Amino acid sequence: MVRPHHFTVNDETAADNHFQVSTNSVGDLSPLAYAEITRAAGLLKEQGITVHLFESEDNDAPDAVFPNNWFSTHAGGYVAIYPMKASSRRRERRSDVISMLKSRYRVQQVIDYSGLESDKLFLEGTGSMVLDHIDRVAYAVRSVRTDPIALERFCTQFSFEPMVFAAKDPRGFDIYHTNVLMCVATDFAMIGLEMITDSGIRREIVRRLERTGRQVIGLTNAQIEKFAGNAIELLGGNGRILALSMTALLALTTDQIDIISASARPVPLAIPTVERAGGSVRCTIAGIHLTPRA
Repeated sequence: MVRPHHFTVNDETAADNHFQVSTNSVGDLSPLAYAEITRAAGLLKEQGITVHLFESEDNDAPDAVFPNNWFSTHAGGYVAIYPMKASSRRRERRSDVISMLKSRYRVQQVIDYSGLESDKLFLEGTGSMVLDHIDRVAYAVRSVRTDPIALERFCTQFSFEPMVFAAKDPRGFDIYHTNVLMCVATDFAMIGLEMITDSGIRREIVRRLERTGRQVIGLTNAQIEKFAGNAIELLGGNGRILALSMTALLALTTDQIDIISASARPVPLAIPTVERAGGSVRCTIAGIHLTPRA
C-alpha cells in the first residue's frame, strides 16, 4: 500500500474514469487521504495481514495511492511491471518497492512491459485484469487502458487465458478498469453483469466462474457505482477476509453479505476521500503472491 502525502484527483485520467469526483472546490484533501490509508493499513494488520506501507511524497503522482496498476506479483517468483496510459501515472513506478520485494521474498525474474508505452499499448496491471488463479483466466474489459496485444503478451508469459469483453455504465461510458466491475475470490465472485454488453459473453463468464465451484453474486449498476466490485480477498491470521470499502459494504444486500461471509469475513475500510479519485480498496492494494525468504 502507498500512503499519499499530496492527494488530489488526477485531471489527466478524468476523461475515461467516470468514477472520479472533482475536488476543485473542496480544498486540500491530502490529510484526509493520508489518514484513511493509515487507518486502513492498521485494520488489515489487525486481521493478521502483512502490510508493506510505502510513502508517496511526490507532488506529480496524484494516483500513487493505487499501486496495483503499475506492478503485480506472481507465484514462482515473478514480478510484472506495466505500461500506463497517463504520463503522470508512469511516475508511480518505484525501484525501492521492487528492491523490497527482492529482499523480503524470493524473486526469480522481473518482467517489464513498460516499454510498450512508446507504441501506445497499455495494460494497467490488476486494474486492467482480474485474474482467476484457479481457472487461469485473465478477465479484461476492453478500454483505452487495456490493449489486447499487451494482454496477450502477459497471458502467454504467465499462462493465463485472456477473456476480453466490452462493458459500459448506464450512461454509455466504457468501464475504464475491470476491477471496478468484478472481484474473483476463492468460493465466490462478484460481478456487474448488467454492464457487460454482449449477453453471450455474459453467460460464458458466469459459466466459467461457476465451473470452478464459485457462487456468482450479480451486482447492480448502482452497486458498482458504490465500488461494490472493487474488493480483494486476502489471507489473514484467522483465515480469509474480503477487504472492501465501507461505501461498498453499505451497498450490498443482506443475502449478498451472507454469501460472502460463508467463505471470507468482510472487513470494511473507510476511504471516502480516496474514492473521489475513482478507485477503492482493491486499487489501493498490490497483492503479494511470492514466497517469503527465511
